[in-house]
Amino acid sequence: MQDENSLEFNNRIPLEDLKASVEDIKKELSKIIVGQEDFVNFLIVGLLTDGHVLIEGVPGIAKTITSKLFAKSIDTEFNRIQFTPDLMPSDVLGTSILKADQSDFEFKKGPIFSNIVLIDEINRAPAKTQAALFEVMEEQQITMDGKEYKMPPPFMVIATQNPIEQEGTYALPEAQLDRFLFKIKIDYPNLEEEVDILKLQHQRKSKDALDEIQTVISVETLLKYKDQIHDIIVEDKVMQYIAEIVIQTRKHPHLLLGGSPRASLAILKVSKALAAVQGRDFVTPEDVKLSLKPILNHRIILSPEKEMEGTTPEQIIELIQKSVEIPR
Repeated sequence: MQDENSLEFNNRIPLEDLKASVEDIKKELSKIIVGQEDFVNFLIVGLLTDGHVLIEGVPGIAKTITSKLFAKSIDTEFNRIQFTPDLMPSDVLGTSILKADQSDFEFKKGPIFSNIVLIDEINRAPAKTQAALFEVMEEQQITMDGKEYKMPPPFMVIATQNPIEQEGTYALPEAQLDRFLFKIKIDYPNLEEEVDILKLQHQRKSKDALDEIQTVISVETLLKYKDQIHDIIVEDKVMQYIAEIVIQTRKHPHLLLGGSPRASLAILKVSKALAAVQGRDFVTPEDVKLSLKPILNHRIILSPEKEMEGTTPEQIIELIQKSVEIPR
């Protein structure tokens, strides 16, 4: 059995720089953010795979600040949109304005035109505003007055929502949920992490958190890394493993809705990215297993009986994963 160093030495794709850049991003964020390793890791993977991320958690656990700091560590444009019940699609996408001197219309781009867009409390906007995001999240473009406007690469939507407060909120439609690569559920920090948060805040005094973060990766370098991920090797038996897991979600007696082919493709590309950020040029079943919960938990729907029993999507995903034989 080869050790890790020999595996790195035999890589057919040079991934050392990619792995080092990922570590640099994590190191920058650790100046301010305590814990949340999985959250940060999946943000990075989402960026590398053109994936959008939905973050669910109660207020005050650093959902928004982590997203802002993450964007600061990359040399990209960043916009934040606060979703509210009176927000209109034109407030997000932009609108055509009449130019009086030319008797013609000019399209004024909305805040969605950026590289990384943070949508705070996405479930507070009504259905027509939610629907305005369908095209841009899927095709990285918007169509206005019959003309297409492309998003600048890279393009990533990071959205937050509060699972507790339901008054004045709107459930996200399944079609929109499916456009998010990940749904990441964030919990409270443990005691040790809470103490570290207090210490960091005390040591920082009045310094702004954003001023502490340095930009460590350029857009050109990021696009090069994304191309490398496409070349990561995936054996047929690993693809079979992915397909069997997703097919099982469609047949499981405790689920009303299983994963679509989009879920299978998401698991494939995320597994490749997870391998790459660890410096490997091939996917293992462990990469697949690591990707399952954040990719599937918002794409499956529990039966009413299981929901009333308090069963979670993550529990069903774990049962399905254990029922499928791991390729050797």
